[in-house]
Formats: sequence, C-alpha cells, structure tokens
Amino acid sequence: MENNYSLKAVSPIDGRYRRQVADLSEYFSEYALIRYRVRVEIEYFISLCEIPLEQLSEFDHNLFENLRDIYRNFSEEDALEVKDIEKTTNHDVKAVEYFIKRRFEKMGISRYEEFVHFGLTSQDINNTSVPLSLLEGIRDSYTPLLYDLTGMLSDLANEWKDVPMLAHTHGQPASPTRLGKEINVFAVRIKEQLDLLSTVPYAAKFGGATGNFNAHNVAYPEIDWNSFAKNFVEDRLGLKRSYPTTQIEHYDHLAALFDNLKRINTILIDLCRDIWTYISMEYFKQKIKAGEVGSSAMPHKVNPIDFENAEGNLGVANAIFSHLASKLPVSRLQRDLTDSTVLRNVGVPVAHSIIAMKSITKGLGKLILNRPALERDLEANWAVVAEGIQTILRREGYPNPYEALKALTRTNETINHESISRFIDSLDINENIKEELKRITPQTYVGI
Repeated sequence: MENNYSLKAVSPIDGRYRRQVADLSEYFSEYALIRYRVRVEIEYFISLCEIPLEQLSEFDHNLFENLRDIYRNFSEEDALEVKDIEKTTNHDVKAVEYFIKRRFEKMGISRYEEFVHFGLTSQDINNTSVPLSLLEGIRDSYTPLLYDLTGMLSDLANEWKDVPMLAHTHGQPASPTRLGKEINVFAVRIKEQLDLLSTVPYAAKFGGATGNFNAHNVAYPEIDWNSFAKNFVEDRLGLKRSYPTTQIEHYDHLAALFDNLKRINTILIDLCRDIWTYISMEYFKQKIKAGEVGSSAMPHKVNPIDFENAEGNLGVANAIFSHLASKLPVSRLQRDLTDSTVLRNVGVPVAHSIIAMKSITKGLGKLILNRPALERDLEANWAVVAEGIQTILRREGYPNPYEALKALTRTNETINHESISRFIDSLDINENIKEELKRITPQTYVGI
C-alpha cells in the first residue's frame, strides 16, 4: 500500500517507482552521502595513524575496527544527528566532522579528534565519497541487472536462432534474416559496452584546498603526501587518484562513465523500438495477465507498455547523463560550487535506467512468438529473393541480371512463388542452375 510520502513525492523515483529502486537509497540518497563521507573521514584518520604521525603514534590500533563500526553501523538516526548539527554549521561536511568528533569523545579518544578532517577541504571528502558511491552502486545494483537482461536476450537469440523473418530496411521488405540473429545484435552490442564500462576508472581528487597539500606540507614537510594520497585513494578506497587537480576533481572520467551509460541506454531504446514494432506487426503476441486493463476504452487491446515505459525512462536518464557529462568537467578557475549541486543528482539517471531495464525484462518475459505472422510476411514477399537470383546469374555470366530482376519486381504484377518460377523457366540457362534458383525461397534465403 502506498504511504503518504510516496503519494506526495515530487519525483516518481521516490513515488510511483520507489519499490523498484529502493536499494539505490543505500548509495545515492542524502543518508548514503553522509554515510560515505563518514567512511572516508574514518579511513583517512586510520591512514594517518598508520604513517604514523608523531602525534598519533600512541593511538591504539586495536580501536581501528571500533572506528570502522561508526560507518558500518551508521543508521538513519545518525544521519539525522548530522543534519541537526548542520543546522548550526550550515556546512554539510563540517557537520560530519563534528559528528565523528562526538563519537571520539564517547570512545574516550577526544585528544586525537583534531586529526579528523586534518588539512582537508570539503571536496577531498565529496570527491571521494561520490565516486565511491557510484562505483558500488553501479557494481551492486546496475550491472547485475544489465547482465541479467543481456543473458535473457542471449537466451532468446538462441531459442529463435532458426526462425526465419522478413527483414525491413527503410521500412520496406528486405532480404530475410533470422529472428534470433536480430535479437543477438542487441545482446552483443550491450556486452561490448559492458566491457568498455569495466575499463572506466572511478577517479577521485584528494589534495587539500587547491590540490597541492599546502596545509599538510607546512605541518609535516617530511611526509610524501602525494604518495600517501595515492595509497589512500587507490589501495584503501579502491578508486583512482586524479593528479594534479584544482580544489575539485576534474570529472573527466566521470563524464566518460556517464557517456558510457548513455550509450547503453541508447542501445536499449533501439531495442525497445524494434520490439514495439515487431509487436505492432504481430510477430509477437503478449501474455495476458488476469485483471489487467490494456486500454480504458478499448477492451481488446494489450499494449506494449513495458517497452514504452522503458523508452520514456531511458530518455529521461540520457537527458540527465548528457548534462552531467557536459557540465561537470567545467569549473571556473580552481573551483565553483555548481558541481556540488549537480553531483547530488548522479543517482537519478541510474534509477531511471534501472526502472527501464526492469520494464524491458518484464516485457521480454511476456512475448509469445507468433510464427504464422512471420510466415505470412515471408510468403507475401517473394520479391526479396530477387537479390539472390540475380547474384547467381552474375556468377554464371548471365547478361544484365540486375536489370532483368528489376523489370520483374517493379511491376504491378503480384510477385509470388509461381511468378518467380515462371521467370526462372524463361531464362536461357541450363536446368541445373534453374533448379538451384528454384531452391531459393523467402524461408531459406536467410544468409549465415
């Protein structure tokens, strides 16, 4: 049953579709962002202890796991506490720092609390938290669904691999193909984009106020802070450290990620439109679920709503991905604040993409192959074998075969099995070649 929150939600992601993408709140919500910030701050403090700095040399390393429990066991109540602190600080990252310092006091280690957020600017936390949330959100929620969808397409391609189908180029009947091969085109396209997606780094900035570790260096000039940062970002967090940077991450790799996700969505839009068209051509029927209504006015209709829903959500996702990819890499001088507002929306296109993938999967599961309709269109379009006939005639050196077939097929006469057979019989060629030509049918002329 819908609660008042979902009924009054401005975004359908948190309203109508919330149940489909509820798990994304663990990666892209305000609560999640705060938890990731706490995680980065805690891991940073632990890394400082491991250098070790002189002032942290006596810190009990046995407490590291207790510190990690601060973010491992982070609750909504903890997030509300941070938001309450923010009412005073009017700064979200500073509120996280103060929250952690409160926990240090409870643990009796407040003498070390000034090394929480030591020498950092807020972007050292934001520009590690956001790519970390994206890495884990894409890995845990998005990619498994896409692999499942690709696997489903591959299974259907295999199931229908021997089903001949009239092709359509420019909307006109064309050389026949196999239904399974046409579905496999999409499976392979997606797999190739998944391969590319796996190569895109999740990059993070970590370098102090303007990227130069000014504060760190002046306090501890003997420490190689760039090596520290590389180890922290790459070994501890599992990200790629961008260097050199300004105060913020330059977002070039993030733009590549969004462009990649947009390309995947574009392929899925192409798939939706093709399946929608096949349904309109009656190549597929759809399973009917008891009680469902296809049209409020026309009782007979079973609309391809899953593919329409998916196409709409993919379009919204791509509009946002496009803005993220083009806006984020642009910042005035060493930084402006526009990236901060935009970054809060990175989960929105991911959510719309996931909603779309679930709709496509549901729609594919409802498809029923209508073989009579495929056979009907093949039998009604014998003209498509003209390409094969004229190619064999070329092979045999027959004069002007293209023109001969053109004259046959571009008349108002119905082109069918009989007319093609009569045409072949009229050719001045040996009987073996005629028999070879007569074996070409719309059902068999499907290539390899």
